[in-house]
Amino acid sequence: MDTPLGAAAPPTGWQPIWKRSRKPKSIKAKKAEPAKQRKRLKAAGVRRFYGTQSRRPRPWQNRIGSAAARRDARALSRMRHSNAWQW
Repeated sequence: MDTPLGAAAPPTGWQPIWKRSRKPKSIKAKKAEPAKQRKRLKAAGVRRFYGTQSRRPRPWQNRIGSAAARRDARALSRMRHSNAWQW
């Protein structure tokens, strides 16, 4: 174990990927890139749209029940904010 913490030394002739020589892209490959990006962005937009749709609040009860619950809550709120409890 001559390296610290048992790290393996890179093999000889190893170079980081950004230093490697690359063959130039073909014209077809260059033209395909923006099309792929457009497709990817469109799919992301669709996912975002349907993601927000599913998170929209939906009434859990029917309208009559929730109206009654709102009335009760409003009456309780009025009681809480009034000074009726002081006398």
